[in-house]
Amino acid sequence: MALVVICGQPCSGKSMAAVCLAEALKESGSNHTVRVIDETSFHLDRNQSYANMPAEKNLRGVLRSEVDRSVSRDSIIIVDSLNSIKGYRYELWCLARAAGIRYCVVYCDADETHCRKWNEERREKGEDAYDDKIFEDLVRRFETPDRRNRWDSPLFELWPHREGIVASSAAILDAISYLTKKVDSKTRDVKTLQPTIATQNTRFSEANSLYELDRATQEVSNAIVEAQSQALGGPLNGVSVGQGLPPINISRPVGLPELRSLRRTFIKLTGQTSLSGRPPPSDADSAKRMFVDYLNRELANA
Repeated sequence: MALVVICGQPCSGKSMAAVCLAEALKESGSNHTVRVIDETSFHLDRNQSYANMPAEKNLRGVLRSEVDRSVSRDSIIIVDSLNSIKGYRYELWCLARAAGIRYCVVYCDADETHCRKWNEERREKGEDAYDDKIFEDLVRRFETPDRRNRWDSPLFELWPHREGIVASSAAILDAISYLTKKVDSKTRDVKTLQPTIATQNTRFSEANSLYELDRATQEVSNAIVEAQSQALGGPLNGVSVGQGLPPINISRPVGLPELRSLRRTFIKLTGQTSLSGRPPPSDADSAKRMFVDYLNRELANA
């Protein structure tokens, strides 16, 4: 249903934000499963995990794989980690888009001075804390989220050193509203990411999936041929191929040879796609939706 990425400097209050958000979501009456994915879930030591680039890369890989396995339309996944690299936040955004769910970033905006003080206080209390060298390196490499980027939007900002972090924090409440709001055709302030052929894992490897892909694309092609014969060469706008599926919009006549070529190319592309992500449902509607999106894009650029 949604993927929430918690982002911030080391010791900026991210784990507290994740806990507050998770508890508030459960208390909101949402029927969705809420789960927090973090380093401690895998018993990973923070200093060892960020001691060098290979270790840090391994940490991100472990978290990303778990997110990939966990995202669904029945759950809200909260990723509690530094998530400090914009390229990594983009990868998480791609996972959300491939799953066809909502996505947002919660940013704990605390300056270095306060983060450094909180890290020292944790060390004095005998709690998990970053070594000074690792802390300074992470602070130096942190890439601040920018709401103008797709993978950083929508962005909900917390200011721990000024306001603290509680379940009633404005950013927490705004995030809950965004994550739980019911969406209809008139909703404009909530966006559910839509999978595309470039990001969705379309490995139709089973015989049944291949059959559904072949049959679905043939039905779409037949619908276009029939609609063109009735339009007598005029433009086709809004050709329906099924309830709940996007319409086909064609501004020029498309001959049968070209249509067959587009169909063959689409089937070849889906067979070759191997991007990381959850495979789509192996049903006719899923294949039709992807084929219609592909045709609308290709024919619009022709």
